[in-house]
Amino acid sequence: MTDFTTWNAGGEKIAIRKDLRVPMRDGVELAADAYQGVDEKPRPALVALSPYGKELQALALTTPPQRRPSPMWDGCIEAGDIARIVKEDYVHVIGDLRGSGHSGGEHIGNYNAGGVSLGQDAYDFIEWVAAQPWCDGNVGMVGISYFGSMQVLAAAERPPSLKAIFVSGGHYDFYETTYHGGVMWFMPRAAREGRGGDSGWAFTDGVKSRMIEKYSPEDLKELVAKRLQDPDVAAWPNLVHVLNYPKNHEAWFDIVMTELDGEWYEERNPITLAPNIDIPVWLQLDQGRGWTLDGTIELFDALKGPKKLDIGPYPPMQSRPFIEEHDKMFRWYDYWIKGIDNGVMDEPAVNVFVEGSRENVTADTWPPKEIEYKNLYLRPRHKLSTDPETMGVEYAAPDGFYQAPLTVTDKVEIIKWETPVFEEACEMIGTGAAHIFAEIDQPDTNFVLRLWDYAPNGKRQLITTGYLKASHRELDVERTTEGNPYHPHTRAVPVEPGQIEEYVLRLYPFANTFMPGHKLVTELSNAEPLADEHNALLPPDAFHLPVGRPVTHKIYRDAVHQSRLVLPFTTPKAVQQ
Repeated sequence: MTDFTTWNAGGEKIAIRKDLRVPMRDGVELAADAYQGVDEKPRPALVALSPYGKELQALALTTPPQRRPSPMWDGCIEAGDIARIVKEDYVHVIGDLRGSGHSGGEHIGNYNAGGVSLGQDAYDFIEWVAAQPWCDGNVGMVGISYFGSMQVLAAAERPPSLKAIFVSGGHYDFYETTYHGGVMWFMPRAAREGRGGDSGWAFTDGVKSRMIEKYSPEDLKELVAKRLQDPDVAAWPNLVHVLNYPKNHEAWFDIVMTELDGEWYEERNPITLAPNIDIPVWLQLDQGRGWTLDGTIELFDALKGPKKLDIGPYPPMQSRPFIEEHDKMFRWYDYWIKGIDNGVMDEPAVNVFVEGSRENVTADTWPPKEIEYKNLYLRPRHKLSTDPETMGVEYAAPDGFYQAPLTVTDKVEIIKWETPVFEEACEMIGTGAAHIFAEIDQPDTNFVLRLWDYAPNGKRQLITTGYLKASHRELDVERTTEGNPYHPHTRAVPVEPGQIEEYVLRLYPFANTFMPGHKLVTELSNAEPLADEHNALLPPDAFHLPVGRPVTHKIYRDAVHQSRLVLPFTTPKAVQQ
């Protein structure tokens, strides 16, 4: 019996079932739309789940894909190319998570819905889809970012009908999604509240604050007053507003109030759940999104079943509506769901696009080549060298910069060091570190370090970044290795003004070949420029909370204080002085 309407997409008719009600085991119903070919044969289904609203995802049928920096780019249209999925003979099922869109129930906290894990809801949703007469009983999943994270949560619950997943651009460690090196990132505000090129969550009355639920009004008032003592927070109008009116921004309020890692962020961390996943998993991400790439690699290492890791080229933000990587996705699902032997499993597990050389490197592990960590030392006259400084601090006087708060200036002060031009191609693949010996005159600051590849014509491309809030400098010595530092972020230790400290920044994974004539330039600041070549590729809110007090920074790089970069060279011959 026909129970759908039809849509004409480029001459192809699509059958659309709107507002399906999907029962969860506790009686809550989720809302869903299903798209498929007009004939009523059963097909495998690709499920997409998020709080962004299924009606927004339907714009994939009518809105041409937009690339950043287009003002029409909307970061929340991420469920995939509906017309293409239908053309490839799958059913595309897009659902609203509980507490969002047209679904019932409450949404509270991180990957949690009214005390029910979102993975549990995904299990029920997938098994309901598999039992429908228009589905052949086989299910995969689709979608980028939040939709990608939901795939991992679903797979960890092991629904019998979920045969494989293809995750593009997921985010996993929720603390690292909201605080980079302890520095608050505004992108989650955009994703949740709908600012700066994102429509945000399709909020309902079922979205609640974990902090409001946990604390009495009196206790919460004291906690808010304490959080407002942070001059960085107090100097930013939006955060003052959020903290004073938490019911208007429940989810963002919880993030702002929880500045240290711990139980709330760790709850149902997809990486922690990864060992439960035994179905085939393809992980895909483009370069330029360092924090997500870091988590993607960590997830890849934790998975136990058949798996692939595919790291693509710039730019960091894909089109919206999201349409990329579908060719790879269909090869994956045709093999694992439709049983078509297309050779996808005969290929190496890891594929990495190397910027600069524009080559693909393949292997079965990350990093895909043997690497040797080498130091590039910060030297006087803003130089980087493989040789350390031999002069003491009395001769190699520190570099420095003073940064006024952005409440009184638009200028972000940046200090830089650079290599000579490379005479031969020099490839680096992996994570890295920056050891910065610094003295500040305040109890806290941010360190923002960015590595660029400068071409002879003056054009440049960002290679990787590192962030560290000075009060979060504490290292986990058991997990930290050369070129791979780990900060627990479980407490903040104020800095003693005037004392020289070593700050070790984690540099997010990257893959780049510096071609002959190019040079490596590293920039250090305590805030981000309001606009540059890289930031133009990101939504307007994709920057970090700047320091709210004036800070003088002295950067030491002498024989005793060997400030340096630790980088993953695959090329035997490194840059010379």
